[in-house]
Amino acid sequence: MSVEVRELLEKKCGNNIAACTNEQLYYGLLAIVKDFAKEKESHEGKKKIYYISAEFLIGKLLSNNLINLGIYDEVESMLKQYGKNINLIEQVEPEPSLGNGGLGRLAACFLDSMATLGLNGDGIGLNYHFGLFLQTFENHLQKERKNPWIETESWLTRTDVTYPVQFGGFTVWSRMYDLDVTGFENRTNKLHLFDIETVDESLVGDGINFNKADIAKNLTLFLYPDDSDEAGRLLRVYQQYFMVSNAARLILAECESKGCNLYDLPEYAAIQINDTHPSMVIPELIRLLMEKGIRMGDAIDIVSKTCAYTNHTILAEALEKWPMDYLNKAVPQLMPIIRELDTIVKDKFHDKSVAIIDDENRVHMAHMDIHYGYSVNGVAYLHTEILKKNELNHFYKIYPEKFNNKTNGVTFRRWLMHCNKGLSRYLDEVIGTGWHKDADELEKLLSFENDKTVLHKLLEIKKENKHALAVYLKETQGVEIDENSIFDIQIKRLHEYKRQQMNALYVIHKYLEIKKGKTPATPITVIFGAKAAPAYVIAKDIIHLILCLQEIINKDPKVSPYLKVVMVENYNVTKAEKLIPACDISEQISLASKEASGTGNMKFMLNGAVTLGTMDGANVEIADLVGKDNIYIFGESSDTVIEHYEKGDYVSRDFYESDEEIKEAVDFIVSDDLLNIGQRENLERLYYELLNKDWFMTLLDYKDYAAKKEEIYQDYEDRDAWAKKMLVNTAKAGFFSSDRTIAEYDKDIWKLKG
Repeated sequence: MSVEVRELLEKKCGNNIAACTNEQLYYGLLAIVKDFAKEKESHEGKKKIYYISAEFLIGKLLSNNLINLGIYDEVESMLKQYGKNINLIEQVEPEPSLGNGGLGRLAACFLDSMATLGLNGDGIGLNYHFGLFLQTFENHLQKERKNPWIETESWLTRTDVTYPVQFGGFTVWSRMYDLDVTGFENRTNKLHLFDIETVDESLVGDGINFNKADIAKNLTLFLYPDDSDEAGRLLRVYQQYFMVSNAARLILAECESKGCNLYDLPEYAAIQINDTHPSMVIPELIRLLMEKGIRMGDAIDIVSKTCAYTNHTILAEALEKWPMDYLNKAVPQLMPIIRELDTIVKDKFHDKSVAIIDDENRVHMAHMDIHYGYSVNGVAYLHTEILKKNELNHFYKIYPEKFNNKTNGVTFRRWLMHCNKGLSRYLDEVIGTGWHKDADELEKLLSFENDKTVLHKLLEIKKENKHALAVYLKETQGVEIDENSIFDIQIKRLHEYKRQQMNALYVIHKYLEIKKGKTPATPITVIFGAKAAPAYVIAKDIIHLILCLQEIINKDPKVSPYLKVVMVENYNVTKAEKLIPACDISEQISLASKEASGTGNMKFMLNGAVTLGTMDGANVEIADLVGKDNIYIFGESSDTVIEHYEKGDYVSRDFYESDEEIKEAVDFIVSDDLLNIGQRENLERLYYELLNKDWFMTLLDYKDYAAKKEEIYQDYEDRDAWAKKMLVNTAKAGFFSSDRTIAEYDKDIWKLKG
């Protein structure tokens, strides 16, 4: 194979490999991979799963595709013979700006697993030109810039599929672009991304502002356009309809081409609605079926047996509710159908809380999904139980048979084989390569739990990864960190419920302790990585606080030898691939009952990090798997938190006034030290938010969190015992393979294999 690849590469590049630039080699390998992927395309299977999602955070694709095609090692070795480094070649590749956080990364893992399991299934989304945004830091504040990624030569393949999409008062034309989704030693599926033919990138200047009203030019510029004004909210409605209208037409066209008579659509298609962004696919499919001569009642029945809904949130504000005025303006053709769907519900159920259209004339997307889909799943055991018992209990009582749990997973090809080659190859040596396809085989590692040679090797690999991260941060951000320190990492979307602010308060406490002469046995490096939505004021204030702490602490000669703070700029998949293998302590500190699942917790665990977390989301299942000696749990239970919300009896100021440590840390936010380098407006706003509201109960859990941090830092000192915790976490991570998750989706929901 390596001879064949070498010859193909030299042919594509028009030169011998030694004389090629990294750019030439990247584009040559891109072309070869696309050719190899095409050979594995398959149309086998009568029934197909269509996974519709607003986000697909796929990351860079070269190495991932080489691994899945089974030629990574050969290509790497061949390039090395000519003095070329595959890691440098991969740096040429821009990261696709097609997602934001866990929702999009999960969707990418799921597509990988569908192809790996040989399932007939494609993803459908939008081809965002600038993605969410490129994050930069100026004056200790987040600044948003456009994040272009589409090049003339890229993984995108332009297709001949186009559709006219009608909005209120005008029509646009779409164009479908395809990305290959290579399965591990299996078939190639597709990610279909729809774009608008009239998109105009010149609408956007240096930042992310643009004319939100010019839909025919702006529709696919940004993921989640700023919704702080009506124009932004309307644009989201236009985007969502554009996505599902194209998806519905593609689905019907493919099914009809295979002999579907439309009445038997559920035998040909399963449609997974990933969160509420694609919910309008339900009325749109009904509308299209009616256009083809099918009665509304029959169309509703057909669609209800075809669509399934994944709920990704417990936060009520995240369950989309669109004013009817918006829908009347953007998609008037859907309104008669949505009204009829609502009427049917109201005739059947007299509970207003399950209506699709509420008394304020808002359309509840999740309600439509639940009534007119055949499956509703949560994404972790605790999440699903909270949905059934609390948040969606009124629906669970009506449709108990629809509710099911599908605990999230991640693909081990990217999150171990690709990003942690040292550990991956050592696992191959110790337990064989079976875990590449059957992640449960990682449990074989448990037989080496007391083997000092293996434990010390795990520590050595971790040290190499920490060195690599230290070098990377120095090169990319000019930040110097001690590679022999404890790497305590919290990387995820910036949201108050994820409680980066609690971590920052502990950093303040530790800083003040060191100033008083109480130094830790091993230095600590606290690393954050997160983007805040442009309109999310408090989230951006938290970033400001962290950046101010970074400057104060890192420049303090008395403290910096013992404590460093780093906020990674423009956190994305590429940076996650460097941070996760180097992590010692995985911060999963969301308020119990608020995180649906999390997937970063799974990636960290897989790479031998030890979790410090609340009993929230998939942390519950991690704790069950690894046992209490190999995870650090703190904080109030989800039941207690839910009770606080029901009673409205949590008062953050009571905790502030009754505890000197909490008061000292919170007051430091508005101390002269911080105000001298920070912005008074941002710091005071965050200070008063914690003091007077603290909706996600930071101060409730702070003391328990701080005590558990001290315990985990102390336990780190026993290196052999710590290595054993690392080993157990990796060995027990097999359950969190997205291959397992997707196999469950197919068995219980899609039933592609009968």
